[in-house]
Amino acid sequence: MQLGVFIFATDYSIDISELARELEDRGFGSLFVPEHTHIPTSRKTPFRGDQELPKEYKHTYDPFVSLSFAAAATETLQIGTGICLVPQRDPIVTAKCVASLDRLSGGRFVFGIGGGWNVDEMENHGAQYKTRFKLLRERVLAMKALWTEEEAEFHGDMVDFDPVWSYPKPEQTPHPPVILGGETDYTLNRVVEFCDGWFPRAGDDFDPAETMTRLRHAADAAGRDMSTLSVTVFRAPADKAALARCAEAGIARGLLGLPSAGRDEVLRQLDAYAPLVA
Repeated sequence: MQLGVFIFATDYSIDISELARELEDRGFGSLFVPEHTHIPTSRKTPFRGDQELPKEYKHTYDPFVSLSFAAAATETLQIGTGICLVPQRDPIVTAKCVASLDRLSGGRFVFGIGGGWNVDEMENHGAQYKTRFKLLRERVLAMKALWTEEEAEFHGDMVDFDPVWSYPKPEQTPHPPVILGGETDYTLNRVVEFCDGWFPRAGDDFDPAETMTRLRHAADAAGRDMSTLSVTVFRAPADKAALARCAEAGIARGLLGLPSAGRDEVLRQLDAYAPLVA
């Protein structure tokens, strides 16, 4: 199982190029960053049981820009979005971003996606909470067409365009893996329909074997070959025995959390994680 990290890359945290080099030098396999284009000051959408919204949510870099710097500073480190808020992004522009980053990085990009939770944030982009997953599905399918077809077109209820040329195509064939975040059965149904992997968060009661069983049952029900699907665990447990159970269950990647902090604090955390990598 590959071990990677995620961090809210911000204007006050460790330089992402330096972080990427440190990760590669220490044997980590991947670096993922989340996305928030902005945070409306209305704060109509509560955060995790009315907790105060952490500062980093308001300060995130654009994920494709920050990951470009990470890719340029490394040779083998995989880079990924964790997650990209697809309902808030134009699919033609996003397809271009994904293909460009994948090609320039030598095929190292993983496209982690999700529907989002901040209602007023997505409404600023013209997306609606109740239809966000229908919009996500059509945008993903449209992007797949743009990545794989010479003259791509898509005609849906929410995304519609006639034949176009869109280059470059991604380095990976047929395209970078698309992994969908979430823990519900609805998420699993979407994963087996139009994604390449599942991206659940590990809570206190996380069970790797049960996680894989749930995915297998969803794949069987949809007639999907389980070997075409992978699981990446977000906020994986920082415990060697727990990670071993993840590996034994067949989980492909675990992401450990890093604080959105300065160089010294982040590197101390990497040092604490070192025994897990070894």
